[in-house]
Amino acid sequence: MKKEYDFSKGKRGAVIKTPAGKTRITIRIDDDILDWFRGQVHNAGGGNYQTLMNKALREYMTYKQEPLEDTLRRVIREELPTYGKKPPRK
Repeated sequence: MKKEYDFSKGKRGAVIKTPAGKTRITIRIDDDILDWFRGQVHNAGGGNYQTLMNKALREYMTYKQEPLEDTLRRVIREELPTYGKKPPRK
């Protein structure tokens, strides 16, 4: 360790620049929620839990803004093809 360091060319702030379209924030997430997202990424063989959280929030935003009538139509379209079919025997 040196006795003195030269910080005359040092810069304050984040070491890594934030990419365009992203904002760095501090947020408190419950441990179980964070563990779940990290577990999903781990089980998938890698990735980024923050990307997965962004995707989940984006889906929530999309469906939250969808009018009830559109939601009902979407659910009916998704479920109608399986209606009346017998479940496979075990």
